[in-house]
Amino acid sequence: MKQLFYTLISAGVLFTACQSQASKEADGQTAANVSAAPDSVKAGAAEMTFEQTVHNFGQITQGEKVEYAFKFTNTGKEDLVIQDAISSCGCTVPEWPKEPVKPGQSGYLKVVFDSHGKEGYTEKEISIKANTNPPFIQGPKIQCTIVKN
Repeated sequence: MKQLFYTLISAGVLFTACQSQASKEADGQTAANVSAAPDSVKAGAAEMTFEQTVHNFGQITQGEKVEYAFKFTNTGKEDLVIQDAISSCGCTVPEWPKEPVKPGQSGYLKVVFDSHGKEGYTEKEISIKANTNPPFIQGPKIQCTIVKN
């Protein structure tokens, strides 16, 4: 019994030491990747500014599809290139301009929400990956209360 206990303790110490080394290597790799980031992600990068960051649809009927287009402006110094827009749920689908948005110009991020199978208050957020600094930004969100028909 004592031998099993010491074996488990030794395995735990070894595992912890290996994890610590892997963490240090990952930290070094992350630091190297940041320093190798392209200039468009550093100072003077594109910047995405939304006119409105929250839209509340109010009360909608279960199964209804609603959509809203959030207007944004590139307030940075570089062309804004949106690479991806991700919602917090598969029931919310974002659509974004595929072409670059020049500094000072505006565009729209359209969000379509399908309330099928949902009920009660809901709030869905959009995260955006673009050539901004940082490259992942918190985008707008939609809210509504879904009632059964």
